[in-house]
Amino acid sequence: MRGRLLLRWRTYQGRKIAVRYLEHLSVAVRMDGWRCVKLYRDERFPVSAPLLWVYASGVAEDVGVVVEVRAVPGNGWAYYERSRYLFRCGDVNAAAERVGRLLRHRMFPATW
Repeated sequence: MRGRLLLRWRTYQGRKIAVRYLEHLSVAVRMDGWRCVKLYRDERFPVSAPLLWVYASGVAEDVGVVVEVRAVPGNGWAYYERSRYLFRCGDVNAAAERVGRLLRHRMFPATW
């Protein structure tokens, strides 16, 4: 219980770190052809945690993944989609690949 509270506190205090990791991920997913909206730039709509909405362009624009960065044990950081662990923040290309697979699965469920 105490460890979970410490991780939440680190996540809350590490907003700049989270934004930096989301910036790296946004570049990687755009290179793979996905679009993204940075939900941490506009101060008019503050959210508790920086979020990156990654979605498909074209016909399936309603299919998307909302990614956030959370503190994890061992002084690290990881990408999450809701409560689903995606990848550690050290390998942005692998994380972008995981996001892409998740989006393709949501667009075409038989491709998992």
